[in-house]
Amino acid sequence: MHSNRKIVHIDMDAFFASVEQLDDPTLRGKPLIVGGSPDSRGVVAACSYEARKFGIHSAMSAAKAARLCPHAIFTRPRMSRYREVSAQIMEIFHEYTDLIEPLSVDEAFLDLTVNTFCEPSASILANKIRRDIFSRTGLTASAGVSCNKFLAKVATDINKPNGITVIPPHLVLDFLGRLPIGKFYGVGSATEKKMERIGVKNGSDLRRFTREELVFHFGKSGKFFFDICRGEDPRPVESSSVRKSIGSETTLSEDILEMEIIHQILEQQADSVAHSLARRNFGGYTLTLKVRYHDFTTITRSATMKSPLFSSEDIMLCLPRLLAATEAGQRKVRLLGITVSTLFTKNTTPIQLRLPFTMEYTDNW
Repeated sequence: MHSNRKIVHIDMDAFFASVEQLDDPTLRGKPLIVGGSPDSRGVVAACSYEARKFGIHSAMSAAKAARLCPHAIFTRPRMSRYREVSAQIMEIFHEYTDLIEPLSVDEAFLDLTVNTFCEPSASILANKIRRDIFSRTGLTASAGVSCNKFLAKVATDINKPNGITVIPPHLVLDFLGRLPIGKFYGVGSATEKKMERIGVKNGSDLRRFTREELVFHFGKSGKFFFDICRGEDPRPVESSSVRKSIGSETTLSEDILEMEIIHQILEQQADSVAHSLARRNFGGYTLTLKVRYHDFTTITRSATMKSPLFSSEDIMLCLPRLLAATEAGQRKVRLLGITVSTLFTKNTTPIQLRLPFTMEYTDNW
């Protein structure tokens, strides 16, 4: 465990909704939903804490949110405004350190092991950052402080909103031992149920398993689970803003079964992604297809090629196998998306030319 590191995770509280309530005081204290209209196929992008009390959360359909809270107020997102406030927050971070890893417009990791104030206490700095954010933007933020990114991320959620949780190195194992398995970052609802089936309810239960046993039950993720339940996470805070993927998504105006329409949409997306790759002089090796069915179940199918993807023709040549591994055409589809990742700059990476009938795949599912 890198116990000498001082890692802070800052997460703005209900960021989109809080910005809306900041700009329009009449919305404060009310259940506010930022997203699409409940009268259409809108989705909740964010919601205030007043709305969360009704069980509303992001990615929920706006229609369901309206049923849960009929008196909720709906407003459309204003991304330009959110980016403007986010830039202010990032400026504050840079007053403390240049080792900043943004995760989105409203959260980031900071490595404060060495900082501009020469302050040895990361918790003092985290509180000072939170005060600076509030005084300059009028918004609140929560913070997690520990010796690695995983622990800092988990800690942030403990005292939300407008709180701070510090997990010093000597308390890490005790904290993780008592932490419910569903609170572990990276453990979703499906994994949580699988954990419970093998008798894992908290970190202490998870530590009873060997690395090999966890790999048997959870595949490659088992190695990650073995490390994090022991407080091990050597990942550095990466301040690089290197693009990791390029993609395109389409939410359909109505659910569709027709494969002809699905192919047309995917061709349009392939053209869009290929254009973005060319504009940035990129190629990529991994193609991911995302499908969301009418009941909001979302699946992804991926393959990594030996030959790189540059053009829309390259992408469309690889899509049929991924599409065949979905239930598109059998179940109605409401969203389609494709993403190219494992990117490289064309001028710096040797390229193996594709030969006819020699394509090979490495499947990631």
